[in-house]
Amino acid sequence: MESLTSRMQAVQSPIIPLVGEMIKNSPGTISLGQGVVSYSPPPEAREFLPKFLDEPTNNLYKSVEGIPQLLTALAEKLQAFNGIEINGENSIVVTAGSNMGFMNAILAITNPGDEIILNTPYYFNHEMAIAMAGCRPVLVATDENYQLRPDAIAKAITTKTRAVVTISPNNPTGVVYSEAALHQVNQICGDRSIYHISDEAYEYFTYDGVKHISPGAFDNSSEYTISLYSLSKAYGFASWRIGYMVIPKHLLVAIKKVQDTILICPPVISQYAALGALQAKEEYLQSNIGALAQVRQLVLDSLKPLQGLCSITPANGAFYFFLKVHTQMDAFELVKKLIQEHKVAVIPGTTFGMDDGCYLRVAYGALQKETAKEGIERLVQGLETIVRN
Repeated sequence: MESLTSRMQAVQSPIIPLVGEMIKNSPGTISLGQGVVSYSPPPEAREFLPKFLDEPTNNLYKSVEGIPQLLTALAEKLQAFNGIEINGENSIVVTAGSNMGFMNAILAITNPGDEIILNTPYYFNHEMAIAMAGCRPVLVATDENYQLRPDAIAKAITTKTRAVVTISPNNPTGVVYSEAALHQVNQICGDRSIYHISDEAYEYFTYDGVKHISPGAFDNSSEYTISLYSLSKAYGFASWRIGYMVIPKHLLVAIKKVQDTILICPPVISQYAALGALQAKEEYLQSNIGALAQVRQLVLDSLKPLQGLCSITPANGAFYFFLKVHTQMDAFELVKKLIQEHKVAVIPGTTFGMDDGCYLRVAYGALQKETAKEGIERLVQGLETIVRN
């Protein structure tokens, strides 16, 4: 049996559990690794759970694309925050997290051997999903500030290209793409009859007056734009596994086939919790993201001693910084040393497709101020000790 091969051998191993195991073996390590928030869902999410329990038929399967009450609430949110109107040209599908939305989309729009354009550094689960589907990721480098290069994207399109993927605010870099660049990429996709997959899981996490832009709101983009969203980040919903996608109407049948096969329906109890979360007062997001903005500034200030040792690109979104370390050391080896010798964990850039140097993703969303400060101080001291010596 060991001689048998499968498509999964071509898929990279997920890095988060691997780093998690190293953290477990090094007690006292502060993790700047996983991209989660420190705060809990709003009380309204818990308050809606009795409504789920009160309905005796909720133990049965429900609609493949989501319960009607949640779809209505999401349509209102999309109109108010994203400027996306749900009409006869598009549909909402509730998913078990945004990652599932991406997998749904890839399986619905591709055949084995097709190509999907990813901008590097990419989100590793996107690259993994493309490989699992028997498709080929085509990598297009962003510029020195990790911003999109629309002309390079256009040149990378072939007859096998089925979609271009953008992530804004970005994981792993934290940058926010400009409206002009997103519009240009979206227009290229429309002109070339391919899809624009826009991952917007970090839509609420923008700082210093930067505004989030949803390509699905651009004029005449409904027929080829697939927008992915998540409650995992903004609403502290990571383990509840609720995301959603806005898709062209003509993809609904295909995506329902995928979702019915893998999931049957999104977990109904989590959908009720999501419906409650969407009732939360605006202050819930404002206060939590405002507190995170303070942690972000603390992290920025604490990283200043690394100037000259690392390049730190300005980032106005999500809760990440992406460091280029000026060393010949392998990024994964550096991560291991940081955990084992300095008790601080980050994620190596190689898992995001960055093989041309030593890169590290620093995540600060899961930490309170003092812990974040201690973690960054360990990172700074560790890099100075390991790289300078």
